[in-house]
Amino acid sequence: MALSNGSSRAVHRRLFHPQSIQLEEFKKICSQTTDKVTYSLASSVEKEIPIYNASTLDPLDPDLADRLQDEWHHALNSGPGVFVLKGMYHPCRYEKTLSSTNNAFQRIIEHERQSSRVVKGDHFATSGKNDRIWNSFSKHAKEDPSSFIDYYSNPWLRLVCESWLGPVYRVTAQVNVVKPGGAAQESHRDYHLGFQEVDRCAAFPRSIQLTSQYLTLQGAVAHSDMPERSGPTRFLPFSQTYEAGYLAWRREEFRAYFKENYTALPLALGDGLFFNPAVFHAAGENEMDAVVSDGGFHRRANLLQISSGLGKTMETIDTVPIVDLCWEGMVERYHASGNVLDAAMEAFVLAVADGYPFPTNLDRRPPAPSGMAPESEQEIIRRGLKEGWGRERVVEELKRMKLDSCA
Repeated sequence: MALSNGSSRAVHRRLFHPQSIQLEEFKKICSQTTDKVTYSLASSVEKEIPIYNASTLDPLDPDLADRLQDEWHHALNSGPGVFVLKGMYHPCRYEKTLSSTNNAFQRIIEHERQSSRVVKGDHFATSGKNDRIWNSFSKHAKEDPSSFIDYYSNPWLRLVCESWLGPVYRVTAQVNVVKPGGAAQESHRDYHLGFQEVDRCAAFPRSIQLTSQYLTLQGAVAHSDMPERSGPTRFLPFSQTYEAGYLAWRREEFRAYFKENYTALPLALGDGLFFNPAVFHAAGENEMDAVVSDGGFHRRANLLQISSGLGKTMETIDTVPIVDLCWEGMVERYHASGNVLDAAMEAFVLAVADGYPFPTNLDRRPPAPSGMAPESEQEIIRRGLKEGWGRERVVEELKRMKLDSCA
């Protein structure tokens, strides 16, 4: 590209090239260490992870809060990618809240076990081994409004969320109960691009690959003690700074390196753990002994996934009436092109329908057995054209998807 002064500069490739993904570079990044001096408000640094003691800090002190948020943002962004907030829900203050919440979760689990034959899925582990509550946020509110209010009134939660996402965010949550013998997850990166198949992920330019991690904050609140043998979450500190990581985490050499070098910290009931969704991580294996009488030690966590409020369109678009009006014309053009989805029709589908199936209701629309995500509006429309659906059928399928996606 020529510049006004006569010089020029190369136009860089917008996509990551597969050959640019190098394990040696990744190893170098992950060999960094955490300097306690950088995180002066942390009570300690263990296994490269800063640990903050909530019982010695005041979240309502504005000067202290500002300094804490600076440290947390640094840790998530360019530091180890993870920090612990000990006593975020300290039992001395939140004992009733934690007990009531755990009881509510157990009632939800038992109700769903009795009323559904569908095995709960997991994006990164074998289904059916553990107990899971999708959208524990909404279900908690319905089951026990009082403990729900107390739980999400925690000022620490607001402080942590704002440190990474700013003042506009949306909380979602999922409960995971891992039983003795529950296997570890495969190491991965998380939502958004972590939920895309590798070929789909590779189509996103590097600017979006880097942006994805800034749209979500991952967290977990320990709803039981989590000794190391119970399998608390495993992390590879600093791995979130590897730019091509959303394409690399599926590779066997990267997974092998993770297994040999991950770190994990034990947690106590009420501790909070927060991390950048791009840090390589995986829930660990519960190696605690199973006791026949009570099923053994169950590792319990409420997994928090907090999203930026900025990833939304300016206006609301309803795809269903648009497709209803245009379907006959779409089918005509599809047939005219030889019953193939040509470039023009593909461009139209991309313009009028949502290619992203989230947010959704994962109870009613779980990930496909061989996939990471449920079907999107675009995929339904493509399938309808290829299978020769009439207007009524495609409209009904889109309406059903919309209804099934509701909370």
